[in-house]
Amino acid sequence: MPSPFPGMDPYLEAGLWPDVHNALASKIRAFLAPQLRPKYAARIEIYVVEDTSPESEIAILYPDVEVLQLRTRREASPPLQSGIVTTPPLLTLPVIQPVEIRIPSIEIRDTANNVLVSCVEILSPVNKREPNLTDYRKKRQRLYNANVHLIEIDLLRRGTRPFNHPRLPEFPYLVTLTRAGSSVMDVWPVKLQDTLPTIPVPLRNPDPHAVLNLQDALNAIYDEAGYDLSLDYTQTPPPPAFNNEDIEWMNQQIQSSL
Repeated sequence: MPSPFPGMDPYLEAGLWPDVHNALASKIRAFLAPQLRPKYAARIEIYVVEDTSPESEIAILYPDVEVLQLRTRREASPPLQSGIVTTPPLLTLPVIQPVEIRIPSIEIRDTANNVLVSCVEILSPVNKREPNLTDYRKKRQRLYNANVHLIEIDLLRRGTRPFNHPRLPEFPYLVTLTRAGSSVMDVWPVKLQDTLPTIPVPLRNPDPHAVLNLQDALNAIYDEAGYDLSLDYTQTPPPPAFNNEDIEWMNQQIQSSL
């Protein structure tokens, strides 16, 4: 069963996101690899970051984390050696430990010298908030300084985008391309109602760019993974909240897909 939405499915932004991220990275590599041979090869690079503030993602990205446990007033604490009974706590909160996150990106390298030519980054929730937001911005700058083409795919509405510009439009989803050595960034803003764009993946001059159809990639992994079996479209989509117009449109899409 396909997604009821023509573009990004906002219900994929919660607990399924790690699976979506990994599957989309693999599918992008599969789409690009035949276009790159024999001068280039696409490889998945895994880098590990530590989510030191996972509490902001509890019940969204980490739905299985126990947040709190209410205690009844009848549960009295055991008496101390003095025989005095202490007041029992109203709540018991788990100590939230840092979470190790493995983030895949797609690197395109020339096969002659294994030099990095282009990089495709799918943004993760952990890279859209501190302290990892600053680290990711430093990575972007390193890639720019190394004359690497950088494609960034942001399919998450929550968090802070690593690229700032006063003329950057307010859209829920965004795809950008910063070409090596360029002083401008190509931007594809994507509304909830839009399909994801088909974008160029630049290589070295004079080689023609590869082509990446992001919507085809997302549709393929949705079907292959059977995400519809894990999603409850009768529930409210994950935060941030949509406006009434978007909610009405989503309800229409969901109803028409039944």
